[in-house]
Amino acid sequence: MEATLSTLGTMKLANRTAARSPLAMARFAGVLYLLIAVLSGFVHFYVPGKLIVSGDATTTATNIMASAWLFRVSIAAELVILLSEIVLLVLLYALLKPVSKTLSLAAAVSRLAMTTIHAINVLNNVIVLLLLSGAGYLTVFAPNQLHALVTLFLDAKRYGFSIGVAFLALHAAILSYLIFTSGYFPKVLGVLFMIATFGYLLDSFAHVLVANHTTGAVYFALPITLAEIAFPLWLVFKGVNVTRWEQRALESA
Repeated sequence: MEATLSTLGTMKLANRTAARSPLAMARFAGVLYLLIAVLSGFVHFYVPGKLIVSGDATTTATNIMASAWLFRVSIAAELVILLSEIVLLVLLYALLKPVSKTLSLAAAVSRLAMTTIHAINVLNNVIVLLLLSGAGYLTVFAPNQLHALVTLFLDAKRYGFSIGVAFLALHAAILSYLIFTSGYFPKVLGVLFMIATFGYLLDSFAHVLVANHTTGAVYFALPITLAEIAFPLWLVFKGVNVTRWEQRALESA
């Protein structure tokens, strides 16, 4: 009798843990999503807006040297984004695996591809710091040459970011389908991500195909922002329909 009660207690504890698990994953994913959104605004909009002057290489270089700490903080913040991305893609894979293991894996791999490209792309900002470090070996360059090189690597950074976003578009497209068909997330979130997919695609390809295209134009950024804010807020405050998630998990087992 005692053993039976103990077994029942263990089963109840296991059930409670299983019920909490997808909810905990969802909320942690939401927190990471929001962290990435906030830091991305700082790294990709606030810092460039403060330091980079379009068409003026000398002023840009001067601003970066005067606020080197801000430029370094933006690099550190981007590293936090990249580390958070890795954890987030694993959590999203686990949350959406009951819908389709194959598509969830494809979504995770495409987001990992973006993260890898963006990680390599950070080196452009590191090179900018090296060019403006005043190291002895840089005396072979005239100041205007150094400033031109700084602008070159900053431009390369922008293009590298857009190339990474092309893979994020693939991730968003798959994510939209998985969310829409999951049954444990609102369908409207899937619709928002499908719209965001076109925003990502148009923005990334326009940067490559259209001269002087500005990343983050309102008509591209608005649908992306709606999806990327609505989904993490839902994850944080609502989480996931645990009962439906468990049903899908059993069906796919």
